[in-house]
Amino acid sequence: MDELDTIIDNDDCCAMNKRRSHHSPEVKKNLTNRLNRIEGQIRGIKGLIEKDTYCDDVITQLSATQSALNSVGKILLEGHLKGCVVDRLSEGDDEVLDELLVTIQKLMKK
Repeated sequence: MDELDTIIDNDDCCAMNKRRSHHSPEVKKNLTNRLNRIEGQIRGIKGLIEKDTYCDDVITQLSATQSALNSVGKILLEGHLKGCVVDRLSEGDDEVLDELLVTIQKLMKK
């Protein structure tokens, strides 16, 4: 099992020893498809650089790739809020709010 599988697996988001997400198989498939496309975009950008493609064209592709990554982040954040955060709050774990603020700050840096 790779790191991505661990991050977006479907069982017990907030178990004490292992936190895992609540993503349905459909959401996991959607995320995996998006990440596969992003992987292809990255390979394409590398190829553009190797071919000495005009800088503005490469920057346009970088922007599109960043937008695609942001979309994945939004999907993950939504699932985290609706699943993990709600569950942990209902269990009385208010530390999840501090964790969430740090996560949002990380996303906003980009």
